[in-house]
Amino acid sequence: MALPHARLLDVISVAPLGDQLTDNVSTSLIKTGRVQLLHLVLPAHRDMPEHHVDDECIVHCLEGQVEITMAGGVRRLDAGELVVLPGRQRHGVRARKDSAVLLTLLLRDGDAGDQGGAGNTRL
Repeated sequence: MALPHARLLDVISVAPLGDQLTDNVSTSLIKTGRVQLLHLVLPAHRDMPEHHVDDECIVHCLEGQVEITMAGGVRRLDAGELVVLPGRQRHGVRARKDSAVLLTLLLRDGDAGDQGGAGNTRL
């Protein structure tokens, strides 16, 4: 059974999980027709395969350390740092430590890409 999404105007906590980080799982926090917030929990040394989304997306490292890998280089994010990726930018994510990331996706009609997210890998 899927966890329920928050609704508009709900207060959503993205506070550091600390010692409970490894006991948590990734989840979609809220999804509207225009935006989706994903709370990703990534164990150390876990790599997410290369993918893209059609519009800009924001990767915000809440705790730990992750690397965003792209053809043009690597962006290392420590806790409290974020990067805005251009639309259609192919990228992968590497967790260097146990990490939590807030991913903000811009949506069109409830999807992260044209024609049902053609070419996207769901996170």
